[in-house]
Formats: sequence, C-alpha cells, structure tokens
Amino acid sequence: MADEARSYFDADEAGQFAADDPLRRVSFACESLKVTTRLMHIIAWLLSQRAWQRGEISDADVADEKYRLGRATATDPGIAGDFPFAARSLIEASQELYGRVARLEERMLSPDAPLADSPARALMDRLNTAF
Repeated sequence: MADEARSYFDADEAGQFAADDPLRRVSFACESLKVTTRLMHIIAWLLSQRAWQRGEISDADVADEKYRLGRATATDPGIAGDFPFAARSLIEASQELYGRVARLEERMLSPDAPLADSPARALMDRLNTAF
C-alpha cells in the first residue's frame, strides 16, 4: 500500500487534479502526507514487532513509547470528498489499516482486557457449547 500511495501521489494525474486551485493543491498535498505518515507509522510499528519477536528488543522495550504506533491525524471527509476516487480509496484504506493496527497494539498492551462482543465469537461459543 505504501508503494501504491507513493506512486499515486507522485503521478502527474494526481497533481493535475489540483493544479488550478491553490487551496485545493495544499489540501491534496496535506492529505497525501497524512496517508504516507499513517503508512510509515504502521511500517515502523511492524518492524518493531518483528524485532521483538526475534528477541532483538525486550518486552519492556517494546512497550516503550518509541516503539509504539505513532499518532496519525485522521482525514476530514469534507475535505477529501471531492478528491479523485483513487485518492479517496487510498485515504480510506490507510485509515482503516491504521485503525486495525491501533486496535491490535491496544490488545497486545492490555491482554487482560475483555474482548469486544462479536458475531463470530458468539457463533464460536455456540459451536463449542454444542460439541
């Protein structure tokens, strides 16, 4: 996804979208930076997790703020609403992936927290009870 975002936002057609309106050009540039920032935070977090899994960093270190998922600003739907479909798709996909990784990190940092109710979990519980 990072390569796809870089390729899209570097392409001439993406730049042509906002070429005639300076405010739109700035908004588009800001949103492209938000997408790449989200993705770079995810990549850095994944590399930290891999280092932890390999024993290169300790349990205490991996919980340190410097190895945590960095903060990323969400996109205002009102601003991105008139962006090209490809840009909106990348923005939405990066936000969804960031949210998933944030939930995963939260779960890893709080393993004793109760799991959220889900239809799949309820079905698994029913199957376990039946068999």
